[in-house]
This record gives sequence, C-alpha cells and structure tokens, in this order.
Amino acid sequence: MSDSLRFSKILVIVLLFLTGIQALKAQSMPYETVTIDGKSYYRYKVQPGEGLYAVSRTFSVSVADLLRSNPGANQGLQNGQELLIPITQENSQSAVSSSVNRTTAPSAATVGQTPLVDQNQNFKHTVAKGETVFSISQMYNTTVEEIYRLNPDARESISIGQVLTIPQRRVISEVKEENYRYHTILPKETLYSVSKTYSLKPEDVIAANPGLSVETFQIGRTIRIPFFESYEVVTPYEQQTTDIVHRVSRGETLYSISRQYNVPVGEIEAKNPMLAGGLKTNMELIIPVKRSSLEGTTQRLENDVNRLLIQRQGPQRVDVIKVGLLLPFLDERGGAHLRLQEYYEGFLLAVEDLKNRGTDLELYVFEIGKGADTKKLESLLQTNEMQSLNLIIGGVSDAQIRTISDFSRARNIKYVVPFSNSNGEVLNNGNIFQVNPLPKSLHDNTSEVFLETFRNANIIFVSGGQNDKMELLSQIQNNLRSNNLKYETISLTSTLETSILSLLSSDKENVIVPTTGDSNTLRRIIEELKEVQETNSDYVFRLFGYPEWQTYSNLIDEYHHFGTYIYSPFFVDNENTFTKAFRERFHKWYGRNLLDTNPGYGMWGYDTGMFFLTALDRYGVNFEQQIDKVQVNSLQFPFYFKRLNNWGGFLNYGMYIINYDTNGRIIKREISR
Repeated sequence: MSDSLRFSKILVIVLLFLTGIQALKAQSMPYETVTIDGKSYYRYKVQPGEGLYAVSRTFSVSVADLLRSNPGANQGLQNGQELLIPITQENSQSAVSSSVNRTTAPSAATVGQTPLVDQNQNFKHTVAKGETVFSISQMYNTTVEEIYRLNPDARESISIGQVLTIPQRRVISEVKEENYRYHTILPKETLYSVSKTYSLKPEDVIAANPGLSVETFQIGRTIRIPFFESYEVVTPYEQQTTDIVHRVSRGETLYSISRQYNVPVGEIEAKNPMLAGGLKTNMELIIPVKRSSLEGTTQRLENDVNRLLIQRQGPQRVDVIKVGLLLPFLDERGGAHLRLQEYYEGFLLAVEDLKNRGTDLELYVFEIGKGADTKKLESLLQTNEMQSLNLIIGGVSDAQIRTISDFSRARNIKYVVPFSNSNGEVLNNGNIFQVNPLPKSLHDNTSEVFLETFRNANIIFVSGGQNDKMELLSQIQNNLRSNNLKYETISLTSTLETSILSLLSSDKENVIVPTTGDSNTLRRIIEELKEVQETNSDYVFRLFGYPEWQTYSNLIDEYHHFGTYIYSPFFVDNENTFTKAFRERFHKWYGRNLLDTNPGYGMWGYDTGMFFLTALDRYGVNFEQQIDKVQVNSLQFPFYFKRLNNWGGFLNYGMYIINYDTNGRIIKREISR
C-alpha cells in the first residue's frame, strides 16, 4: 500500500473516531437545565484551563451574554466554578457537550513530561529598572490591587529581576477595541513556535512588538500577542497534540509504540482506557502526537522565521522633514504660557541650526487649548497638515497626551512627550519618546552610583526637616545592606556636633546624606558640620544630595568646601562656553534673558529640538532603530532612550552625577550610557 493511501486511511479513521466520540459525549453528558425569571439556562461547571471565550464557543453564545448571566465571571474563571449558560436555538439541539476540540493540558503526572506552563489566566513579568507596581499595572491594563492579590510580597517592595505573576488582560467591553493578550517566552520557544501557538504569522508578532529583536526575545521576557480573543484557551505549540490512530502489529509493545511516536506511555494509556485489559494485535490506539512532529518542522524553516528578528530596515529618509509643535501656549495658569513660549523659542534656535546644516525642514506650530478640554486638539488632528507629519512634539496634560498618542499610533507618527513623566502612554505606544525620566529609574540609577562611589566610605544619614527623600534613601539603604555595607542614621533634633562625633571615621571619607532636599535643613547641617571640622580637622566630609540643590546658588561655595555630589536628570554649567554662547544668542534673538527656572525651558526646547531633528535628518522616519547612535552637544538634558518593554515606546534614562570638587571645579558625569 502506498504512503498516500495509508495516510488517507488514517485520516478517515481519525475523523470517524472523533465523530463517534462527540456523539457519545452528547448522549452521555446532558446538562441540568434551570429556569430563572422565566429564562432557561444550562448549569455548567468550568473545566481546568477554561476561559469565558472557550465556554462561549462551546455553547455558541457570546461572551457578553455569559457575563450578563454570570456577573462575577468578569474576574476570570476558576476550575469547578458553576456557570449559567443561556439556552438558545443553536445550543439546545443536542444538550451541548464538553468540547473535544478544546486543547487541554496533559496531566502533570504524565511520565517523562514537565507540568505545562499555563498562561491562559496569568503570565509572568520580570521587573526591570525604573518600574513600580503602578507602572506595571498600567503596562498590562490591570490594577495595582490585582497584582498585590497574586503577589502579596509586592506590597512591601519590588526589586529589579523579581518575577511577578500578572493576570491576563480581559476584554469585557462590547465596544470595538484593540485586542491582544500577553505571552511570557518559555524555554525552547522560538519566534516560529510562538507564532504557531497563536495561529499567527511571525510578521504579526513582530509588528505588535516593535522592540522585538534577538536581544529581547529571551526566556522570561514578555511579548504582546495581537488580534487575539483574550478569553481563548491556548497551549504552547510544543505541547499541542493531534490524535492519530495506530493499529497494533504483531510483536509491538506499548513501549515500542511510545518510542515510535515520541509520546510517553502514560499519555497513550490515558487516551485508551481499554489498555487496562492488555495490548492486543490489531487493536486501534489513539496516539496524541505533537503537532510539530506531524508538520515536519525543519531547522531551516525555524531559522528563516527567526532571521526576522535581526532584520532591520535601512533609513527611510524624507526630502522635507515635517514637524509639529503642539502646546497650550495660551494657558496662563501659574505663568505656564511664559515657560512654553520660551521652550518654543529655544526650539526655533535648534531649527535654525539644522537649516544652517542644509536640512530641509517645515515646522508647524499650533495652540491646542487648556487642560482636559481636547476639542480644539482633536479638530486640529483632522487637518491634512497634521496627518502628513513625521514627528509631533507636545501635549502637557494627560488628556492632551492621550489624544496625541492615539493619533500617533493610528497614523504611525513618532511622538515626543516633552514634559510629563507620569502618564502611562509610553508603556503601550511604540511611537512615543518620553524626555523626562521616570522617578523610579532615577532612583535605581542613583542607588547603583551611590554604592559604586561610596563603597569604601563611612556613610551617615541625617534625618530631619521634611524627610521627603525616604523613598530613594530606603532603596539606597537596602542596596547597602544587601552588599554587607554598614551605615548609620542620626536625627537632627539635637545638636549635630554632639551626636555625630562618635560615628565619624578619621581614616575614611564621611559621607553625610540628609533625608530632605529642603534648603533650610541643608544650611543647618552645613553650619554644624563646619563647626565639627573646626575642632576636628582630621575628619573629611562629603555631602550627597538632590536635583533641587543646584538652585541654591548662595550655597555653591559650601558645596565645593565639602566636595558635594548631587544626582539630577538635568544640569546647566553656567561657566561652560557653549552655555554662555547660547544665553548670548537667545538675548540677541529675543531681546531678553532666559527665565530663571530650573530646569530652563529655553534650553529644554533647544536640546529636544537638536536631538530629534538630528535623528530625523540623519536616520529618517525610522530613526528609532539607530536611537543609540544619536548624540548631540546638549545644554541641559542628557539623552539615553531605550524601550521599557517589547511593544511600548522609549523612555529617557539620561542622568548626571555632579561633583562640586574641593578645587572649585564642577565635574559633570553622564552615567546613563
């Protein structure tokens, strides 16, 4: 008999067998019916691994109907949970059976098998630098309390590298919206196998995860799966099986059959209860063979698909760069209009520099209204000018940022968020670049630098004043403890000179860290430390402090006296030649000096303009692929953009450590690159 005929026969046997099983199930598993408020329902118990979407397919009802009949089901289903299924004309014909087409997980007790990783209800997330429980909840469209429920220890704190259990996204709205779920990459999984798991093209997975690459497609990393019903139950491709029929030949054993199909004996026995009476010649066995074996996946096919991870498009240059600056220029609350005007003026100086280099550039500037009122902005975004842009910069309020973000995603336009560091849009929009760093990422970087810089010092924390820096300082102290490094803590309630003497070291630097950025508290600490030094000249002191310290201009000499260090996401060296030239140029153009703000808005606009206009000019509209190569001589902000996840946008991790050394120099060190 030819191979093709033999295969056809097997197919016929399998189809007949499955048809028979369905008929038997329908006859032997009727569901109890109940009537509530004049409406009839089946009473159904949820099976292991089932979600609402799977149940809806089994009973031919919509998820919305299931939720209306079972109000508590929107939190996810539990094994054995009882549901009321509305009886319809479609599902009343045969007392609908448990779906045999539903993929189910093999038993953990199966010989030679490891327990199946089930991501239908929950998945795993590994905490990255800069993340908080709140930002993670925004990233995955869940709530802080849901994360705490699944990870009770997270209420205390989370740390980089910690693995959290996250509930799958559940879509319960009947309004049409983007649909997807999340998948944590498992051992041995490839781009090919993941795409097969969800019956997608590999290109679909890559399109939904613009940050996906060889470096980021790693075990434990999470990716987003597009166009997928969030309630559907799936099994990893390597675990998916298809039943085929095997007729037992003379001399065969259950072990030899299991070896032939690479299926554990226990799985064959589970599929064939009649084996309890022993294996017999001509017996027909159902063998749950892995799909990957039947489909004959080749290494070449795997390699061809996975090569997509390393393919990058070349620069997509444009003849004329079109940029939109969208800000609420007329919002006079707190003098905002003056700061935004200066930002615009600084940005114009960057535009002039690019044009002097030969860049062909068109700038569109629009006033977008105040606060949460986005009607003017929404109308503006409908114009042809806005829809032809290569880059948008702007938005101040969360409502404005959300509106522009939706537009940038729909039109595939790069979008720079210049000021806000608290909105969550960057976590789920691959086109966004957020200039202002996340506070938590600053804390993570600062904690690492503090440990590196003062590992061999005598560290003393001085509490008093507002104690407003305890979130950062708790992280630093935890980091010190985990590295077996000692530190002391004293209170400023008494005279510092008497309380600190016993804690000082004469053979190490004594690093004094106030727990507040308050200027009055800082002055008191400086005065009392100088008194200690007058009577104990052997002691060497260093101060460590915060971004706002750079605004206390009357304390600069004291900073140099103590060799002070501060961390900051922005810093202006007023003695720098480039800074002086910019101030003079600004005054020449606009007839006035820069506003006395910290950070300075004119320099902020200039730095942002120079970075992103240079990126567009040099690498085209897909400049994000070369973002790590874009370097400009910035005045105030360091720029170091990277994605926080595989599908979201870019966050700025740029940061300085500033040292006012004892020789009167200011040493600015960028620690982000």
